[in-house]
Amino acid sequence: MELKKVLENIKYTLLQGDINKDINEIIYDSRIKTNNGLFIAIKGHISDGHKFISGAIENGARVVVVSDNVVLGENITVIKVDNTRQVMAALANNFYSHPSKKISLVGVTGTNGKTSTTFILAGLLEAYNKKVGVIGTIENRIGKQVLETARTTPESLDLQSLFSKMKEQDVDVAIMEVSSHALDLNRVDGCDFDIGVFTNLTQDHLDFHGTMDNYAAAKAKLFAMCNINIINVDNPYSQLMLDACKNEPITYGIKNPATFFAKNIEIHAHETKYTLVYNSKEIQIVVPIPGEFTVYNTLCAIICAYKLGLPLEFIANELKTTKGVPGRVQSFQSSRGYSVLVDYAHTPDGLENVLEAINNFAKSNIITVFGCGGDRDNKKRPIMGEIASKYSTKVYITSDNPRSEEPAEIIRQIEEGSKKYDTPYEIEPDRKTAIIKALSLAQKDDIILIAGKGHETYQHLKDGIIHFDDSEIISTFLEKEF
Repeated sequence: MELKKVLENIKYTLLQGDINKDINEIIYDSRIKTNNGLFIAIKGHISDGHKFISGAIENGARVVVVSDNVVLGENITVIKVDNTRQVMAALANNFYSHPSKKISLVGVTGTNGKTSTTFILAGLLEAYNKKVGVIGTIENRIGKQVLETARTTPESLDLQSLFSKMKEQDVDVAIMEVSSHALDLNRVDGCDFDIGVFTNLTQDHLDFHGTMDNYAAAKAKLFAMCNINIINVDNPYSQLMLDACKNEPITYGIKNPATFFAKNIEIHAHETKYTLVYNSKEIQIVVPIPGEFTVYNTLCAIICAYKLGLPLEFIANELKTTKGVPGRVQSFQSSRGYSVLVDYAHTPDGLENVLEAINNFAKSNIITVFGCGGDRDNKKRPIMGEIASKYSTKVYITSDNPRSEEPAEIIRQIEEGSKKYDTPYEIEPDRKTAIIKALSLAQKDDIILIAGKGHETYQHLKDGIIHFDDSEIISTFLEKEF
């Protein structure tokens, strides 16, 4: 593509070289070999891409976009902009010819519920013979083709490349989890969102945002970008999201008046039932996933699907057999009569939601195994310790992904909250050992919750990343019981 076209509608200064040339690739990783490529020097929190310009040129870059003044060889075009991360989104959008304009794009944001809502909505659309693209925590996929995923929302360049592939493969609807980091770091700038969804906002990511107000403000950015906005009015931050909407929003809830309202809610061990009220019409909803959070997640998915053209009666019928997300209230049954649930709950609200749901149908003891991630918001650790002890009859405090931190220090912070209740707890830093101890302790009708990692198949330790799968450990243990 002509460099001039890639630079359309972008404010820049030409420091040296010629813009009358073609480029065939845009990169921000200097290690990628390219032929007539454009390298963007991104200033990150840890490293500065300007330090790697020479490596990018050695690997074939012929155009460099910078935010600092640099002098390079004669054959290199140097373009200076104010913010390279922000400009990367615009460059990528131009290079890939604005692909998100050519598909229906749904953005889902919130602390909890993004992945479940995305999976449920994708299932509904596929049942209606729509080709779906998914971008999120567990996977990126185009139709049935699963792609590698490194973060909830990819960098803007990778994101536009993904949209371009979706367009080429005739995707009808793309559903994307939109993280607060992505909104603050300009990853979704220029995306043509048809629908924006707000699930909820509770404490998380304060290591990055600093305060809840900053975190909320980041989330609210999405709703100024969408034609249709779907907002959970039961959340304390809903007004901020409503104020950010550029068009009249659609609301949903179970406690406050809303466009789509759920009543007569029943939560059982293996399903959730409620009555959906919309425009004075009532529809019975049955979902084979227990928990109040299931009501909220399905309300989101129902409204999105309806706005994308699916009949409400069709949606209600499909929800009866909807499949849960791997690692989200994933259930295992023991031959000794106890149940094991694996869930990704890694925030105070997420943990409280799943434990409240379990308390609604538990017949006996609730045993919780969990930890907290290292190098992440440490303010939530004692809160999660308190929640686990409040709702459980026995707690095992263990490791999650400690990363560069000492597991013992993370556990000590969790323990501060656990001590607020008389619930017995045991400290076991080795996660596999903690899981096996809980399984060995369980009796008939007990429920064990293994929380925090869910679908993850790795554990991030100080010395590196190892294979680790909660579900695998549970399955192996239960097989030996027969």
